[in-house]
Amino acid sequence: MLKSSRWIKEQAESNHLLKPFVATSVRSGVISYGLGPYGYDLRLDRTYRRLAGPPALMDPHKVNEANFETLSEDVIVIPPGHFILGRSMEYFRMPKKILGLVFGKSTYARCGVLVNVTPLEPEWSGYLTISIANCGAWPAALHPDQGIAQVIFIESSDLPILSYKELDGKYNHQDEVTVAKIQQG
Repeated sequence: MLKSSRWIKEQAESNHLLKPFVATSVRSGVISYGLGPYGYDLRLDRTYRRLAGPPALMDPHKVNEANFETLSEDVIVIPPGHFILGRSMEYFRMPKKILGLVFGKSTYARCGVLVNVTPLEPEWSGYLTISIANCGAWPAALHPDQGIAQVIFIESSDLPILSYKELDGKYNHQDEVTVAKIQQG
């Protein structure tokens, strides 16, 4: 069942579903963020990672951290055909029966910017690492402290056999922008 703003507010205030929590939808002069009718518009943090140095093969089995530099800026500019890894300002703590689905903001999509985040699994905790790609022909500006994506929360009718925490998920409790990694044996 899709969860409403009432449930999101209750969970954020009593069970720390997400922090910091903005109990209204902030819209004036910004890309909207905060509580919506059936979701929460999360914000982009100033810290991000981008590729640096000579071109190299991007293989998820062998991602080299040295190929990325970490930056912090008031406005993030992505050149055409490039991507960055950003981070949410909000820290999430997912309940065991809840799955979060994240969708990019249409304001950015209309500028050629695509946002990708995988689902927030049951009992996953951390800041979201957000892949943001400029598919347009011109440079694109991102605005930290403003909305970047919306998360909706869905409750399962049953508990999972194993939660993300119980599976010892490799991205659990991430505090910073995290590059791809393959879990070893």
